Amino acid sequence: MRSPKALIFDMDGTLVDNMEYHKQSWIELFKLHQLDLDYDTFDQHYHKGSLVEIMSRLFPHITDPKELFRIGSYKEELYRELYRPHVQALDGLYTFLDLQQQQHVPMGIATMGDQHNIDFIFEALELEAYFHSTTGGHQVTNGKPHPEIFLTAAKKLGVAPEDCLVFEDTRSGVTAARAAGMQVIGLTTMFDQKTLVELGCIQAVEDFNALELF
Repeated sequence: MRSPKALIFDMDGTLVDNMEYHKQSWIELFKLHQLDLDYDTFDQHYHKGSLVEIMSRLFPHITDPKELFRIGSYKEELYRELYRPHVQALDGLYTFLDLQQQQHVPMGIATMGDQHNIDFIFEALELEAYFHSTTGGHQVTNGKPHPEIFLTAAKKLGVAPEDCLVFEDTRSGVTAARAAGMQVIGLTTMFDQKTLVELGCIQAVEDFNALELF
């Protein structure tokens, strides 16, 4: 692989294994709004892009972005309430971040989560000192699998996209990073190693202890 000049991390499913709690909060939202939708169908056909983009698919009769964001924000509140007692970093994360910090490698976040979710994880895990910048879904027009969020993160770090290495766990995230011209390491919180490599990851690991690059 090319030697990276900066590292960009997705957050959910990458720094923390929290996707089951997101799933539970989506299911609660479906019940609340009486949507006849199972999670697998949602994940395959609705669950990509920004929060407003997802909500516009779930509620096509609502055209006001502010109202769509309000509905989606309630789902995120549910997620934080569910996950708060269980927040835990992926194994090896702190050791890995400490090493990169000692080597003065710029690090950024590129997550489709909003600022509330970023603050929630950063405060719970005391991560702020490690990262030079964060980019959330509320700061981009096009969500993953569009590359905008990774290109924005690279610009904030002052590093060319092709010199960034991304850590991701989802199909849309890997696709977005690859479209931005970045190499990707996959975390197996959502998919197995074979699937992540087939998606274009140069390596797929279960946690940060298993990394073979640094």
